[in-house]
Parts: sequence; C-alpha cells; structure tokens
Amino acid sequence: MFLPRQSLALLDPLQWQEQHDEHRAIYKSTLRFVEQSIKPNLHRWEQEGMLPRELHREAGAVGITGLGFPEAFGGTPADSWSRALVTWALSQAGAGGVIAGLMSHSIMVWPLAVAGSKRIQSCELPQLLRGELIGSLCVTEASGGSDVAAIQTKAVACEQGWKLNGSKMYITSGMRADILLVAARTGSKGSQGISLFAVPGNAEGLSRKPLDKTGWLCSDTAALFFDDVFLPHDALVGELNRGFPLVMQNFNAERLFMAVQALAMASVCLEESLAWAWSRQSFGQSLIQHQVIRHKFSNMLQSIIPCIHWARRLCHAMDQGQANAGEIALLKNAATRCMRDVADQAIQVLGGQGFMRSSATERIYREVKVMMIGGGADEIMHELACRQLGVMP
Repeated sequence: MFLPRQSLALLDPLQWQEQHDEHRAIYKSTLRFVEQSIKPNLHRWEQEGMLPRELHREAGAVGITGLGFPEAFGGTPADSWSRALVTWALSQAGAGGVIAGLMSHSIMVWPLAVAGSKRIQSCELPQLLRGELIGSLCVTEASGGSDVAAIQTKAVACEQGWKLNGSKMYITSGMRADILLVAARTGSKGSQGISLFAVPGNAEGLSRKPLDKTGWLCSDTAALFFDDVFLPHDALVGELNRGFPLVMQNFNAERLFMAVQALAMASVCLEESLAWAWSRQSFGQSLIQHQVIRHKFSNMLQSIIPCIHWARRLCHAMDQGQANAGEIALLKNAATRCMRDVADQAIQVLGGQGFMRSSATERIYREVKVMMIGGGADEIMHELACRQLGVMP
C-alpha cells in the first residue's frame, strides 16, 4: 500500500469545494502566466537578483497587479478568495521572491487609494495597478524592526512642502521602485506622530543600497537613505500624524495572503518530493514503497490541509468584515511553521537532490525564515493574538 496519486487533489484549490466560474478563470489564467512567463526565466532572474520591469507590465495586462483594487483607479474588484487563488497560483513557481517583487505594490496601494492626493490617484495609482510603475512600502528601520511605532525617519515642514531625512531597511523592490510610500515621524513619539509620504523614485537626495539575502533572490531588497529630500505638500498621504492607522489596516490582508503563500509553497515541496519518491529506486524498490517514507507524506498532508480550510474561512470572514486580527496572526504562524516542517521533510525525501539549487524545495527551504519574520515575526503574532482573542485581561 502507498499514497495514491489521486490524493493530491487535496492540494488543488479548485477541488476543495465548488468554485464560482470567475474563481476558476482567475486561477487558471494566473497558472498560465506562471507557466509561460515565470518558470522558463526563474533561474536567470534568481542569478540577476531582480525581476524585469516587463514582467510587471505582463502581469498588469492579465489583471494580476490590479486584482482586488478599486475600479475607479483601474483595478478589478475581487473577493479575498480570488486574491488567495492568485497567490496560490503564483506560488506554484516555487519562488517567494517572485511574489514579493511582483506584488510589492499591493501593500502600499490602499493608503494611496483611500487618502492619496488627487494627483497621485489620477496618475501614479492607475499606473501602479497596470504594472507600469513599481511601488514599495517603506516602514522598517534598522533600529526598530517590528516596532513600527519607533520610527525615527523624520519629515519636517518647510516652505512649499516637506524635508525628509532618515533611512529605511529591508525594503522590498527598494532598488527598482518608482514610487515609495514612506512612513516618517512628523509629531510626538509613538504611533500618534507618524505620517505617510509618497516619494518619487527619482527624488533628489534619495540613495539606495542593494542588500544580499539568503532567499527571495529574484526580489531586490534595499536600504534607502533620505538626505533632505524635498516633497511638495500633496506628497502627504492622509492626515498629518495619522499615518499609522493607514499602515496597520493593511496588515491583516498581508498576513492572510502570506499564510496562503506559505501553504502553497508547502504543497510545492510535497509535490516535488512525492514525484521523486515515486521515481527514485532504493534497495530494489521505489522510495514510496518504504513505509517510513510514505508516512512523511501523510504527515505533510496532515499539517497542510487544516490550515487551507482555516485560510478559506478567514477569507470569507474578511469579506464580511468579521476577520479577527489575532486569529489571522495565529494562522500566519501555523502556516509558516507548516511550510518550514514540510520543506524540511521534503528535503529529507529528496536526499542529495534536495540540496541542489535546481530543486524548488531547496529554494523554498531558504525562504522559510523570511516568511516567519516578514509581516510580523512569530513572537509579535503571538502577542497580537493574546491581545485580540481575550487571553490578556
């Protein structure tokens, strides 16, 4: 007896339950995009350390970069499950750097749509959603990390605008971004004194330094430095000293889709190692015929499947305005740990092949830690869950 091939239908999102026609269409079109435009070029992009701009435009043309955003700005309104399906499909390339780089605008667009100036909403925002411009959210600093309220970069009012000084660290798409949404201190200490500014990528006084990473190799990451960068009045996004809520309101969606990505990456590891176990001969029989190997796959499925249905429920809750931030935080922790454990076991099955750069599982294994840290580290997520779910008095 061994794990039958049809069991992998459990990892096909179109088989989990009845889907709407638009869900099927979105998922299948994204898969085609992955097969035709991403997979054949992935190795080269990993070596080059960044994605080509043309990929953003291609993704915009098939509706990926604008999915889930207001039609008034050129986007395509969609429910959370549609966005989850796109995330799952993009993850089938087995490279988190593709999603991080290609979709870096997605975590900075909402503040622009909700509170950006008329100039930004009529010009830059539609171009971001079409993939014609690359956007980046700039919050993290070397001194603060997960402590967003400890931001030290400052914006000071001056004649006809603002002067921005400071630095940002670990910024995704920081080397290529055409527009940067920068969090800066404009008031007192803590979260109440933070504002958001839209900074053009060609601003005088802005400099960038590329950072080398363990994973997400095809996604450029940078340290950014602002030296008396002048910004006009309408660069301010939203109300003065009210930038923190604009950033925070996006975190739930970011963490939910990071959880979906982690589960999809775990499924890629399972699929790759299972195919190897069927074909690889060991002691006169295929690996899958060894009970100790078969049980690794049942353990992998046992950890992935419950999280999939948890994510599905939270997608529905988010669309109903009922998703709890603490529960989303717990899902992110569970999903990223699932990714870690499945990748580890998949490499064990793959053996030496799992240590080769030609293996998707090897690449995913190197990306585990950034998924467990990005969007809120494990420890921060547990504290958030305690506060939001009634654990604390």
